[in-house]
Amino acid sequence: MPEPLALVEPIPGHPAAVARTSRRGFPERSLVVADYHAGIEAGLRYERGVELPSKAAVRRERLLSLLDRTDADRLVVLGDLGHRIGDPDGDEAEELRDLAAAVADRAELTVVPGNHDGGLADFFGDDVEVTDPAGVRLGDVGFCHGHTWPSREVLAADVVCSAHEHPAVRLEDEVGGARKERVWLRGALAPEVFAEHHEVAPAEVARADAELVVFPAFNDTSGGTWVNVPGQGFLSPFLPDGLADGEAYLLDGTRLGDYRNV
Repeated sequence: MPEPLALVEPIPGHPAAVARTSRRGFPERSLVVADYHAGIEAGLRYERGVELPSKAAVRRERLLSLLDRTDADRLVVLGDLGHRIGDPDGDEAEELRDLAAAVADRAELTVVPGNHDGGLADFFGDDVEVTDPAGVRLGDVGFCHGHTWPSREVLAADVVCSAHEHPAVRLEDEVGGARKERVWLRGALAPEVFAEHHEVAPAEVARADAELVVFPAFNDTSGGTWVNVPGQGFLSPFLPDGLADGEAYLLDGTRLGDYRNV
């Protein structure tokens, strides 16, 4: 018989993973993505005066294709589903409505709000599940965005999924050329780091063998944290210390080793 999938299994070639979750005691198959940033083109036009054509339809079709391919029961978005800090408006609001309607035909939708999702709960109302910002646990997998500390419930999971960083590496060739590649960061979760925040003993906050997975951004227009470039700092309050022995992996699954030495 084939070996069962890991609790969180990246989809080769895509910034997305399949997770073995459960809800109310029933097992589920969840597609997990992070940092979708709907409406980013409108945001960049307003914030920086950069004119880019909307990729709303392209983003939506990429995501729907993955839902169909994985036959997922649930879509979990690890924060920053939208791009505006405040209430969704204009092109972003339209993109979010179209996306939610299309997903509803295929799967349940759970959004763990990020720092860009302040108005999302009111925007969707009862149509979409928007969790507490400290995250949610679905069976053996915990989910948070990463802009704030995850709850103790999330940390008690076997695997904790986070986002927010849009992690990327700078890769150089033999003639000095360089390119940016989105990466996964994955390794042991350091209980003592989270225990200090929650003011409890490490054994009370997380399993000794718990794993932390930092997701790449689904949106390929947004910037990110260069994890192997000197002088670059992490955005999350629990990184890098909370990732005890993190390794980087390209989207195609190539293992790069310790992300600090790539």
